[in-house]
Amino acid sequence: QVQLVESGGGSVQPGGSLRLSCVASGSIFSISVMGWYRQAPGKQRELVARISSGSSTNYADSVKCRFTISRDNAKNTVYLQMNSLKPEDTAVYYCYVYARDHYWGQGTQVTVSS
Repeated sequence: QVQLVESGGGSVQPGGSLRLSCVASGSIFSISVMGWYRQAPGKQRELVARISSGSSTNYADSVKCRFTISRDNAKNTVYLQMNSLKPEDTAVYYCYVYARDHYWGQGTQVTVSS
């Protein structure tokens, strides 16, 4: 079992920045992929970014060049640096980990509004 605790969400004006963090605990030795998904009201959950154990990254086209995912294996933490935020980035952001099974965080709200 893996437990995930997210932090860093909040409200920001368009063009602003936020940094999300997600700390994993439990069976962390088996973690391979870490990532972030988001779900806006009335929409399906979608991939934002993910990073492999070898630090290969994938991003949704909508966030490329604005968001950066990184991980600190020593701290069992994955980060999402979000810059140049847009109103359409408003969503609940979920941390995701694959460790022989799929694990999700509880979600953190990100609101981009003037």
